[in-house]
Amino acid sequence: MTFVKGGFIYIITNQHHTVLYAGVTSNLAARIKEHKEKKHPKSFSARYNADKLVYYFFFPTIMEAIEEEKRIKGGSRENKIKIIESMNPGWKDLWEDIKEW
Repeated sequence: MTFVKGGFIYIITNQHHTVLYAGVTSNLAARIKEHKEKKHPKSFSARYNADKLVYYFFFPTIMEAIEEEKRIKGGSRENKIKIIESMNPGWKDLWEDIKEW
């Protein structure tokens, strides 16, 4: 039997919501912590101070999450905003909800 680990798609933004970054991970809390701590200082998210988690969704397999990440990244800013507001209309930082996972 093959174990298939699930995955999360997520969107982060900066304080003024001018930057939107979509990513994928198998460990959401650990990945968002890396963004907040700017573990990779030359990365897009670190350079643009994108560390506010505004959307996430779990998929049963990491491959499904990767496909959704590609779809979201290929879409317009308007579509990303619709996705965020479908879950989080106030653009609250969801870090507090998931940091203990």
